[in-house]
Amino acid sequence: QVQLVESGGGLVQAGGSLRLSCAASGRTFGSYGLGWFRQAPGKERAFVAAINWRGGSEVYADSVKGRFTISRDNAKNTVYLQMNSLKPEDTAVYYCAANRFGLGTADLVNTRRYDYWGQGTQVTVSS
Repeated sequence: QVQLVESGGGLVQAGGSLRLSCAASGRTFGSYGLGWFRQAPGKERAFVAAINWRGGSEVYADSVKGRFTISRDNAKNTVYLQMNSLKPEDTAVYYCAANRFGLGTADLVNTRRYDYWGQGTQVTVSS
């Protein structure tokens, strides 16, 4: 079993930056695919970014491409989401997730591919 805990959310003005972290405990996740998703009020959970187990391949939603960067530190069992040039439409609860089977990034865009989820962290971007 893996427990995921997100941190780093908060309130920021448009154009600002935040760095989200997601720490895993219970089992080392060096072989897991990792992703970030977000859910705005009244909307379905949506894919944001994912990284494969080796860390050599990343994929992003079009809406965040060029502004967000996902990275991982397997030694620290932590995945990060650096968010720059934030916009009010980025406001949502952000969730990290882990997939046990080392899938490629093409599969990691799908919420159903994930086995473990964090509790979420709120990101609010004011205009």
